[in-house]
Amino acid sequence: MVVAFVALAPGGRDESDAVTAEGLTSVPRSWTPTPTGPVTSTWRPSGSPSATPTWRPSATPTAATPSAAAPEPAVSPALATLATLPVKGRAPKTGYDRELFGSAWTDDVTVQFGRNGCDTRNDILKRDLIDLSLVPATRDCTVRTGTLNDPYTGRTIFFQRGADTSAAVQIDHIVALSDAWQKGAQQLDEQTRRNLANDPRNLQAVDGPTNQGKGDSDAASWLPPNRAYRCTYVSRQIEVKAAYGLWVTPEERDAMTRVLSEC
Repeated sequence: MVVAFVALAPGGRDESDAVTAEGLTSVPRSWTPTPTGPVTSTWRPSGSPSATPTWRPSATPTAATPSAAAPEPAVSPALATLATLPVKGRAPKTGYDRELFGSAWTDDVTVQFGRNGCDTRNDILKRDLIDLSLVPATRDCTVRTGTLNDPYTGRTIFFQRGADTSAAVQIDHIVALSDAWQKGAQQLDEQTRRNLANDPRNLQAVDGPTNQGKGDSDAASWLPPNRAYRCTYVSRQIEVKAAYGLWVTPEERDAMTRVLSEC
């Protein structure tokens, strides 16, 4: 029998995501982002094939072979990876501090976009927003305006940099840093924790109020309101937890399994 895997496409909220306004009067320069897919697209981890293979049984049963066994259903890569994650109880939150994961949006990391001269928040805004304009004289780093097709709500949100407007779009940690701390990140070294906090696989530009509502919840207690994005969301959490050696609680594993079983 041949089992095919549905490929998934690549990429909490523990701290404030507000930014400081800058007095800007210059005409912004346009930045052309990599086209982004619809918010219901499937998450594909890096290195995954772009084509979706089709499952075919090794032999077609005929009337002459009534005893042929029924083919087993395909298992998604996310479910297969979930099965490899340790399952434990949540450790105490004692000692957690956002600063243990480095300064917010530091560029001093060794993951994608690291040490490129731009802060991580703006790197993710440039990745996830469309119709961008950039602040002049910022080395094409700082996003001034853009449009977000929010995967968490399915809404379209206009972003404008400013003290009263920036929080409309926030950068969510797919695996909240507090949750990570209680599920293995306490044992990570400082550089690895900084990488976790700034890894694009663990970051997504989203609707600000929805992100605030998530807080540091895991999949057992919070899922995106947009049901069409839940498979991608849970798959990304699993990818991040596997990459950084984090575990899941029994309740979290069960919630993830329920979501993925309907994908």
